[in-house]
Amino acid sequence: MSIHAPQGTALTSASDARAYDLDRSHVFHSWSAQASLKPLVIAGGQGSRVWDDSGHTYLDFSSQLVNTNIGHQHPRVVEAIKKQAETLTTIAPTAANLVRGEAAERITDIAPVGFNKVFFTNAGADAVENAIRMARLHTGRDKVLSTYRSYHGNTGAAVVATGDWRRIPNEYARGHVHFFGPYLYRSEFWATTPEQESERALHHLRRVIEAEGPSSIAAILLETIPGTAGIMIPPPGYLPGVRALADEFGIMLILDEVMAGFGRTGEWLALDAFDVVPELITFAKGVNSGYVPAGGVIISDPIAATFDDQVFPGGLTYSGHPLAMASIVATIEAMNEEGIVDNAATIGTDHIAPGLAALAEKHDVIGEVRGTGVFWALELVADRETREPLPAETMGRIKSELVARNLIPFTMENRIHVVPPCVVTPDEVAEAVSIYDDVLGSL
Repeated sequence: MSIHAPQGTALTSASDARAYDLDRSHVFHSWSAQASLKPLVIAGGQGSRVWDDSGHTYLDFSSQLVNTNIGHQHPRVVEAIKKQAETLTTIAPTAANLVRGEAAERITDIAPVGFNKVFFTNAGADAVENAIRMARLHTGRDKVLSTYRSYHGNTGAAVVATGDWRRIPNEYARGHVHFFGPYLYRSEFWATTPEQESERALHHLRRVIEAEGPSSIAAILLETIPGTAGIMIPPPGYLPGVRALADEFGIMLILDEVMAGFGRTGEWLALDAFDVVPELITFAKGVNSGYVPAGGVIISDPIAATFDDQVFPGGLTYSGHPLAMASIVATIEAMNEEGIVDNAATIGTDHIAPGLAALAEKHDVIGEVRGTGVFWALELVADRETREPLPAETMGRIKSELVARNLIPFTMENRIHVVPPCVVTPDEVAEAVSIYDDVLGSL
């Protein structure tokens, strides 16, 4: 069976053509109507670039799914996986294993004081799932509050905690309540300043807590910086205000760092930029750039102590998988020794921020630029005055034009998310900005 490749992509390599044909014949893709898919064939990568076997090279400003923070094929991480594979490829989570302990130690060293235990999962969704379970068991309460503009994963409770459209056909979990978080550009609270947005969003959250019954609420679950929903930096005072509300009502605070953590914001954890410490922190993606599936929950000491004598009713066959653990240790060591987190911060301040600001000055289609580190969004509008979002068909054309110019974008709704690896160089940022400029100028 032969299926035609995407328009404009000539698969001159037999291996690329076979990869494409096998994909379209047998692979069932996430969040997609299958018949219309025309996926890129990717055969290899290095740093901020990927390529196929036909000679096409792409600048990866999606970091795939905002997870290859250390870049593609970092040699130190690849070597650590190889070395671990030669020693021990797998072991049950009931065993003690040196590399698992070392990975947990590296992660808790990054966490705030008072976090000394890690529960390892296979990804971010099951990290959120288990954090919710821990909060419920610790408090004896049921409800979980999360925002409408959020994404927390595709497992049972995580997808219902998600606020976007993917929640609606999957609402089988109980005890979930949603509220509006701050988003000044499209304020739900008629705010005109960041301070107003913060104050009014906190008042809204207080009223939701009071209306739902504080004694029924186990946790407030927030992405420290919402990612898929639009890279919305919390306004001053908002996260500390949520912390204060949680304390007032005896509610656990879960911060989801799955996308924002491990260098993405120019900090080890996004929460490091805010004066806030939660009870539970979820992570995945950047902890090892997805080289081997891994995620987890960093657990505060009081919640960990709940399960000293009480059985925690949860577990995964591949929790703390040795290959994943080796990749975590190597990733954190490499990021430390090579200054990769600092690079993300500097690139954001000195190159991405001014580059995107210049684009906004030039192109009226850009309604707002926001972000930090290597975590940015261009919100595109049909009209700057009304802030009407750019329609889906135009966004589809923008995505196609970016790929045609050899840049892999991350697009969501009416936004381009500018999310390269933390190892991206100034020259690569300039190259990407030039491509964005060319495409937006062609509209």
